[in-house]
Amino acid sequence: MPQSVADWTNGLLGVDSVPSPTFDLLERHMTSANTQGLVTDIAGLRDRAGTHIGYTDWQDMTQERVDQFADATDDHQFIHVDVEKAKQTPFGGTIAHGFLTLSLVAPVSQRLMQVTDAVMGVNYGLDRVRFPAPLPVGAQWRGGMEIVEVTEIPGGVQIKSRITIEVKDSDKPACVADSLVRVYGGS
Repeated sequence: MPQSVADWTNGLLGVDSVPSPTFDLLERHMTSANTQGLVTDIAGLRDRAGTHIGYTDWQDMTQERVDQFADATDDHQFIHVDVEKAKQTPFGGTIAHGFLTLSLVAPVSQRLMQVTDAVMGVNYGLDRVRFPAPLPVGAQWRGGMEIVEVTEIPGGVQIKSRITIEVKDSDKPACVADSLVRVYGGS
């Protein structure tokens, strides 16, 4: 295979293969100044499988955020956007969309893990997602992250992590997602 093409498909060439980007390691890094959990390099990830790496701070789920998500996705179901009508449901008020709750996986993982020598990370998909309980508007939520598995791929590693979106004072989480992210180094 030419060096300018990365095989991001575990050997299934032609399916998803795209030209490999060129990076200047001095200019681009996957970093976050607000990392609250693990700071490591790609080599260090291999030893972290099976490790819970932390939690984000508690945050409020607001009606404004839910309304913005409804507008962005065209999902205006009343249990999300009609405060008065939603009070008459078993939820007792509006709740965040399941996909809004799922979308919190990205900022949670970015907040909880910094890979210092990665030049690019690619969302590769999800293995399993469940919504055991709603995330009510007005409730506080936080994300937790466990690195489940780290496997080698050409040019980097694939990280399978379990992200849990917890709701303060709830026995059940709002979301549990097994997320796959591919992290690439500069060589």
